[in-house]
Formats: sequence, C-alpha cells, structure tokens
Amino acid sequence: MPTARLQQANPDAGDTHGSDSDGKGIWRADGQRIKGEWVEVIADRATHRFAGRLEIAFEITVRGDAYTGMEAVQSDDAAGNLTARPDTRAALHGRRITLP
Repeated sequence: MPTARLQQANPDAGDTHGSDSDGKGIWRADGQRIKGEWVEVIADRATHRFAGRLEIAFEITVRGDAYTGMEAVQSDDAAGNLTARPDTRAALHGRRITLP
C-alpha cells in the first residue's frame, strides 16, 4: 500500500485567537479507499505557547472524480484535557474541480 505524508502551516491571520500553526499527517491508499490521520498543533497568539492539539482520523472511498467517507475529530488543551469540539463523527463528501 502506498503511503504519503502531509504537512501544512497556517499564516498568522488564519485564526485570530489560536493558531493551528503546524499540521502533520499521513495517509495510506488501499485500492479505492484512503485512511489517514492528521494532527494540528495549536499555539496561543498572545503568549506564543503551546495551547493544545487537534487530531483528525479519516477514511474515504474514491469513485471517479468524487469521494465520500467519515472523519473523527478530537481536540485537547495543553494539559491534555478534552476541549469543545465538532461532532466526533462527520460525513465527508468532495468532488474534483475540473475545467471544461
């Protein structure tokens, strides 16, 4: 199964309260299915200190130019306490953008 690594960084203007300043993840393709995990490090803009982390696990199925799947989200503060979060399971839907 091929595996790929993901990395992103957000600009300071991305979130005026906390900065999800760095994110790293990995995904693995298995036929038409893709499984992955993503972790974002959250920094406090005022103190520039670690404020917590956001973890996203996902599984999608690709069919042609579209995908469907599910994600699970968890967010913790700097002490490791679970924080407010979106629904822990959510549906994912997407379609490739193509030009005519």
